[in-house]
Amino acid sequence: MQNFSDILKKSFVQGFSNGNISTSTILITLLITSVLALYIYFVYYFVSKKTFYSKSFNVSLALISIITAAILLAMQSNLVISLGMVGALSIVRFRTAIKDPMDLMFLFWSIAVGVICGANLFEVALLTCVILTVFMFVLDKINLGRPATLLIINGSDQVVMQELSDCVGSVCKHYKVKSRSISGGKLNLIIELKLTADAQEILLEKLTKLKGITSTTLMEHDSEVTI
Repeated sequence: MQNFSDILKKSFVQGFSNGNISTSTILITLLITSVLALYIYFVYYFVSKKTFYSKSFNVSLALISIITAAILLAMQSNLVISLGMVGALSIVRFRTAIKDPMDLMFLFWSIAVGVICGANLFEVALLTCVILTVFMFVLDKINLGRPATLLIINGSDQVVMQELSDCVGSVCKHYKVKSRSISGGKLNLIIELKLTADAQEILLEKLTKLKGITSTTLMEHDSEVTI
């Protein structure tokens, strides 16, 4: 008499032995995965900033979806292959650094599409792509604060800091000195502040009237917004 454990093992093995996938199913799965992979490819191209855009990374995103779907199809058809895949993938190590958190999101998105399509849940994959795209563009349009601006001042060490502080404070109420150095009689000062375009022009005009300042530079940077 078979116990519950033997019945479970038998049904598990039979499930894999009867899991022969037809050629048409393979072609349809890989075709739909390829279409969604191309969709991710173009979304990444338009979303990523052109200065940090990596074509090789974008191509790999599309290929990862197809590879993942193929792995899932192979794992469904044979028990030995599925166990072998688990062992093989467990020793894989990726050492490429992800420079942008958005790249990590696209990487998980690409893998998720491959897994979902490999499980023949095409509606879930399509809805996931649509919802992610909508959320991505909506959240990108929401501005919770203005990015900080860096004011770089070069001059002599005879610059009166009180006058400089009063000048900056008259235009911007909240500012922070990030760096201050004096070398060879020259002063280098970096101040973080938030200014509108009109306020920037007013500040630069006032700074040019101060004695001891040789150059001023305003630099906007894409960093975390401080509220």
